[in-house]
Amino acid sequence: MPNTTMANREVCDLIFVDYSTKKPFLNLDFANVSTTELTGESVFAYGGKGHPKRVQFAGERGGTMTIETQIQTVKLWQLITGGEISKSAKFVTRVEAVVDESGTGFTLSDTPVAGSIVVYAEGDDCGTQLDCTAEGADVTLDSAVAGGSKVIVYYMKEVTSGVERISIKSTSFPKNFIVYGDTVMKTEDDEVLPYKLTAYKVAPQSNLSLSFSNSGDPGTITITCDLMADSDDNILDLVLIEE
Repeated sequence: MPNTTMANREVCDLIFVDYSTKKPFLNLDFANVSTTELTGESVFAYGGKGHPKRVQFAGERGGTMTIETQIQTVKLWQLITGGEISKSAKFVTRVEAVVDESGTGFTLSDTPVAGSIVVYAEGDDCGTQLDCTAEGADVTLDSAVAGGSKVIVYYMKEVTSGVERISIKSTSFPKNFIVYGDTVMKTEDDEVLPYKLTAYKVAPQSNLSLSFSNSGDPGTITITCDLMADSDDNILDLVLIEE
């Protein structure tokens, strides 16, 4: 078993467990690439003619775990950023509405946040504002426009159902996790062996790049986590299971 020759061509499925509570936080079984790198620092004592290295000292053991995924979830964003998830959101929306025959009123499809409506004439988007008053979704223009004409309306919309909002503040920091990995190794004898890893204390770096494009491959998120030692000096376990 120690001399088994093998290779890998499969990603690790990863389970992130909250380091403090020991409860599962995220099942990340949708990554495309997962890479674990161990690092360390070497310093040397020098002596003699030519200043040769005589004694080596090793320390600062650590490493990184890097994950690349095209699949995203709000829970994944929370893992990276440490942000809080809530079930309501406010955002500005833009609609085109048709005024009634009198040229003074129209009704929106939903109720805006009070005081947030801004109206422009068609063809004057973000130009001269048309003064108006509103009661719920019903809007009345102070000055009439041509009956049946279009107006452009901006307003703040609040959603309180079917929404997940992650709030990231300057005081938001990601938690520490224990990570359990699961993949397979293939031997030269054509055996497929389960391979497990345990990273005992993992700290996601607070770097998140969200790209949106209408061409090319789907956007990829890269998550980089620092490997640290737990209270028992454990950093990483690598386990190969012979079935």
